[in-house]
Amino acid sequence: QVQLVESGGGLVQPGGSLRLSCAASGSMFSINTLGWYRQAPGKQRELVAQIRSGGSTNYADSVKGRFTISRDNAKNTVYLQMNSLKPEDTAVYYCNARLWDYSSTSWRGYWGQGTQVTVSS
Repeated sequence: QVQLVESGGGLVQPGGSLRLSCAASGSMFSINTLGWYRQAPGKQRELVAQIRSGGSTNYADSVKGRFTISRDNAKNTVYLQMNSLKPEDTAVYYCNARLWDYSSTSWRGYWGQGTQVTVSS
């Protein structure tokens, strides 16, 4: 079993910055892709940023130039640095991992519990 634990959310003023972290724990797995999604009230969950095992990344158009995703493979941790935050960035942010589970010899996807980000003055 794999667990994803997120941290770093909170309340910030427009133009401010936050850094989210998500650490994967468990045993017998190899992470391929890590990503951040968000869901605002009344809206569908959407991809914010994604980083693959080789380091390639992709971002939603709405966050390009403002957010940066990175990963520390030794710590099985993914980060999302969010700068120049806007009120429309307000949402619950979820970490997602796609990994190879050695115990079941299969690909699996896991979600974190979510962390609230509120951008307001």
